[in-house]
Amino acid sequence: MSSKKTNTPAAKRGRPVVEGSKRQAVLAMREAKRAQGIEIKRGRPAGTKKVTNVTVEVKAKATKATTPAVEA
Repeated sequence: MSSKKTNTPAAKRGRPVVEGSKRQAVLAMREAKRAQGIEIKRGRPAGTKKVTNVTVEVKAKATKATTPAVEA
């Protein structure tokens, strides 16, 4: 047997192309910006890092042994 591979077209992957959809409008807008030479940045903008300063207060419940006894 030959180990030579034949070129078969690969199955299309990703989102299907639906004409007139919002996604196609966004992709067209991005392509227009690229054609104008505008740099398209991806990801989270600089300076928007999440701040996680969490303070935890421990509150102990008063037990019967620590409460003063009331005499009648």
